[in-house]
Amino acid sequence: MSLTARHLEQAISHVAERDAHVRAALDVVGLPEPRIRPAGFAALLRIMVAQQLSVKAAATIHARLEALMGEATPRNLLAQDDDALRAAGLSRRKVAYARALAEACAAGQLDFAAIGQLDDDDAISVISSVKGFGRWSAEIYLMFCEGRPDIWPAADLGLQAGLHRLKALAARPTAKDTIPLVEPWRPHRSAMALFLWHYYARTAAPLG
Repeated sequence: MSLTARHLEQAISHVAERDAHVRAALDVVGLPEPRIRPAGFAALLRIMVAQQLSVKAAATIHARLEALMGEATPRNLLAQDDDALRAAGLSRRKVAYARALAEACAAGQLDFAAIGQLDDDDAISVISSVKGFGRWSAEIYLMFCEGRPDIWPAADLGLQAGLHRLKALAARPTAKDTIPLVEPWRPHRSAMALFLWHYYARTAAPLG
């Protein structure tokens, strides 16, 4: 398991030795806290709930789901009717996604132990085969729940905004634009994603 506090310190410090922008930002905001969550159904459900929502709104809905289901398991979710899930805060679309996830887990389509043995691209393909779970969701899962060290969720708007600010770019980069910008950060892109989120949350202007 990577992305521990020790791993983050080593990885980000290594990148900072080669990247003056990262070095300057590290001096200002310091290291991010680790974000490690247990792997499995509950983690993917939480990631799905958070799609296109603020952190506060996602936390509120997740708390309501936990109160409704008790333990977050595929069986407990499938036991709820659509009205109950919508009353907890899920949209109609996310109710369908939650059911698709629970059904995939119950049917063995998602075998989390097996996913843990796959390389990054294959693991992303398996997770994103479930309705409602695209590449971003799979990448976030692999980062936070498996601690994979070199994941880059390019579609994340927060990371795009963080790069815009960190590198003092003329415009916010697109997902595609970010790829060459962070290529020199390999094989530490997961740690650097955490650092960028941390940096963006704590700064208001590009560093000089």
